Amino acid sequence: MTLFDPSTERGAHALERLGTAMAAWLKTVTPEGQPQSMPVWFVWDGSEILVYGDHRAKRNRNLEANPRVSFHLPDDGNGQDIVTIEGTARVDPDLPPPGENASYMSKYKAWIDGSMGGPEAFGETYSMPIRISPTRGVTFPG
Repeated sequence: MTLFDPSTERGAHALERLGTAMAAWLKTVTPEGQPQSMPVWFVWDGSEILVYGDHRAKRNRNLEANPRVSFHLPDDGNGQDIVTIEGTARVDPDLPPPGENASYMSKYKAWIDGSMGGPEAFGETYSMPIRISPTRGVTFPG
């Protein structure tokens, strides 16, 4: 599935933002139907989004009940340049911990070392690798 068409200006820009944005909002739905949003760090590999989730997070229960999610990049501060993705999430226990994931560490090493106690400490809490397979992407001008 082509999420965003790289041959169009908006599609190429959305893909570039997926590669460079440092944080996003992951929205899940509780078993009772209440939407919940949480900021997450992520990497985009060209076909899926990877989030290392907190193993204590309520979203884990939400994903067990309903794997459909929304994923949103922040706007530009003026209500423009919005990228939103709908998809299906799954826990992937075969992935290495975050400290052994080269693409994740390339993006977040300074933050993990500076404020999260290093890769090992970070990985003790954020030990749940969640893959999001996009089913739909939408951009708004920016």
